Order: sequence, then C-alpha cells, then structure tokens
Amino acid sequence: MDRETGRPGTGLRTGPRTPPAGVARTPRPRLGQRVPGAPPPPAARRPRRRGPRLPAAVGVGLLLAGGGVVAVDRLGQDRAAPAPLTPAGRALAAAGAGRPAALADLAALIGERRERVRRAPADRASWAVLGAALAERAARSGAPGAYTEAERALQRALAQGGTPDVRALTGLAVLAAARQDWAGAVRWGEAARDRAPGRVGAYRVLLEAYPGTGDAEGADRALERLRKVRPGPVAEVAAAWVHRERGWREDAEATVYDAAARAATPAERAAALSRAGDLAWERGEAETALARYEGALRAEPEHDGAAAGRARALAGLGRSEEALTAWARARAAAPRPGYAVESGELLLALGRSAEAADHFALARHQAAALARDGVRQEPVLGRLEADHGDPAEAVRLLTEEHRRHPGPAASGALGWALHKAGRSAEALPRLRAAVKDGPNTARPAYHLGMVHLALGERGAARRQLTRALRLAPQFSPLHAERARRELATLGEPAWGPPPA
Repeated sequence: MDRETGRPGTGLRTGPRTPPAGVARTPRPRLGQRVPGAPPPPAARRPRRRGPRLPAAVGVGLLLAGGGVVAVDRLGQDRAAPAPLTPAGRALAAAGAGRPAALADLAALIGERRERVRRAPADRASWAVLGAALAERAARSGAPGAYTEAERALQRALAQGGTPDVRALTGLAVLAAARQDWAGAVRWGEAARDRAPGRVGAYRVLLEAYPGTGDAEGADRALERLRKVRPGPVAEVAAAWVHRERGWREDAEATVYDAAARAATPAERAAALSRAGDLAWERGEAETALARYEGALRAEPEHDGAAAGRARALAGLGRSEEALTAWARARAAAPRPGYAVESGELLLALGRSAEAADHFALARHQAAALARDGVRQEPVLGRLEADHGDPAEAVRLLTEEHRRHPGPAASGALGWALHKAGRSAEALPRLRAAVKDGPNTARPAYHLGMVHLALGERGAARRQLTRALRLAPQFSPLHAERARRELATLGEPAWGPPPA
C-alpha cells in the first residue's frame, strides 16, 4: 500500500521522497486552498446539499437506538446519548432478543398495545404484540382469565388475514405450553419456527414442549438450532434444562451458572438463578439452593418460581415457619395449585392436618378455575388425589394425561397412582421407566422403592429408598421422613454367607 496515496502499490520505492539538490520544493497547499494556475474542480465533483450538513467528525452514520438517534464519530465515540427506552420499549426489545421481560415492563407494553388496538382495531401487528405479551404474562402469573384474554388477542391477529404474524404464532405456542398442552405447543412452535427460522422465541417454547410429548430428539435439534441463532444466556438456560431432563447433572449445572454470570438484564438473571436453585435443590444442597433463589428474588422480586423454590429450601433446612411464609408469597405471585399442595404437605408433616386440608381444598379450587381457562390440571390433581384424596380418580386423570403426553414424568405419575390404588404390579414397569428415562431426582426413586416394598422385594426397596435420600435428603417434608422410617424397618442387608 502506497503510504502517500493510500492506493495499492508494488511494495518497492520508485524514487526519492525528497527532491534532488537544486530542485525547488513546491509548497503543499493547505486544505481548501487553490493552487495558482490549477483549473477549478469540475462541477460534477461538488455534491449538492439536500439537507443540513452533519459535523465533519461524523463518519459512520446515524444509529437508531431505542427511538433516539446517536451520532457516532470516526473514533467510535457517541456524539449524543441515546434516548432511553420506555418500559414498553424494554419489553419489546426483550421479546425481540428472546429474553424474559421484567413483569412491570410487560404490563406497560400490554397497556400501550391495548390503547393502540382501541384506536386502530385493524392493526394486526399490535394485536400480535398484545397477544404475545398477554401470553407471556399468563404463563408467568398463572392467573385465571389471563389465558383466555391472550388467546382472543392472538386469534384476532390471525383473523386480520394475510401472512400469519410470527409473533402471534409464537404467542399461541407460549399459551399452549402454559396450558400444558404440549402437542399444541409443538404445533404452533413449529409453525413459528418455519415462518421465521432466525427468531428465538419459537425454539424456547419447543425446548419445553418436546419433552412433554416424549420427543427427546426434537429437543436436541431445537437446542442445537437455538445455540446457532442466539448463543448466550437464553440458550444456556434452555440447555441446562434439556441436560437435566436427561440426567446430566454436571452439564446442566455448568451451563446454568454460565448463563447467570452472562445475564444482560435482571429478569434474565432471575431466570438463570432460579434454574440454578432448582438444580441445587434436586441434588440435596438446600443451603446453596436457598442462596440461588434469594439471588433470583433480588433480581426480580415477583419471580414465583424462585419464591416457591425458596419455600422448599427453607422447609428442607427445618425453618418451617419461614417456609410457610415463603409459600404464601409464592401463592400470591402466582395462584398455582401445586404450590397449595406443597404447602399443605408441609403443614401435614408438622401435624397441622386441619390447616393442610384447607390448603388441599384451595388447590382444588384453583385447579377448577384454571381448567375453565383451558389450563390442563391433570398432573397436579392426579398427585393430590393419589396422596390425599381418591386414588382411583388419580388413575383416571393420569391415564388420560399419559395418553396425551407420554413421557417419563407422566409414566411415573401414573405408576404412583396405580400403586396408591392397590395395583402395585401394574405400577412397577411404569415407575422403572420413569427412573430409567427421566431426570435423576429423588421422588421417582422414592416411588419406585415404595412399590418394591409393597411387592415384598426388600432388597430393591432398600436400594431405591437409599438412592432417593442420597440424591436429596429433604426432597419432601412428608415423604422423606416416610422413606427414613421404612429404611429403619428394613434394616441393614445380611452380609454373611447364605444358610446351609
């Protein structure tokens, strides 16, 4: 490159840089000065001014950032600070990046889009954004009525005609997953993915929905694609849960901690830390789990999953009254029937059976309200009926659930209901499959151990009950104590030679 002209050169010096002795040096003109005798520049070289001239330092251009204009000079320095995003703008930006939005920002976006569609009922894009935001809020709040409102907005977006808006398709996938309609979530998620393969939202839903239908290979494909489309914390949180479903604890922990460290927003950090707390809880580390959940709640105080996890960890540490207060916080954040079941079991373990019955009644009431909103409640109702109600009804509910969504979780739940209904021989193969193919957690091992015990298989019962307590010594305030009592009754295996 020729240093003087900036043009490609030969790399060889073709002459001296200074004039030979006796040759006068021609003075170099200053910028804008005409050389005497030189012709004026051609008119074609004089650009016409069509607007206000930008400062000479502006070299790269104008970057739009959150509705403001940022001038960037040649050195990469901002000439003007970007206009800050509004709360609704932050929620919209989070959705575009595939990140969870703060609940307050989500509420602002919903309010803004409601006003837009009120003024312009044919605005398909605003209906799609509104429906997707409502679907996310329904999934995170669990409030009855929120699901129906979201569905109406999303269907309104599709009813406007034309090419389906990918945001509406993704919103319908999120809504189906929140209703635990895994087949519907796969159908809408795949439609959104095919419509816009480069957008993140569809892959996040599919990674939750594929395991619900028993399609582990589909989850692997979705994860591989998500990591290519959007590497970073969103993909790593999803990857952690795929690894957890396979029983790959170390891989799950490594990815989720990395995601928490790299989170770009408080809501994203809360999601990662809550998942990290879940993994620590499942491996029996209540103190670590508590710290992770409390970190998630500092980042996002309304995170109901972290509030519920904190309640479990406190109960596991023997801090029962604090745990009951934490359960009340979780139920206030999201009226999920499962939270009322778990707090009821804690009360039952404390000998407060009348209060426990009230919590179980609350769970049934909440499940009925959600069912009217299209949210399937067979898994939580099946668990409630199997342990604290009518086991035959649990078998009916969970048989239907397993038919719709075969997989380790549904198989294990149905197996436990069969055992509680007095059909332990039928339960055994289902629980074996749940332990073999599902995540390496304590509750399925406990259930399998109790079935072996009912069938008189003492050695197998001892192995599985021991395994459950080794995985998580306080996996349940009610059932962990039962496992310890049964192991004490079984005693140690006989190590001596067999009788003659």
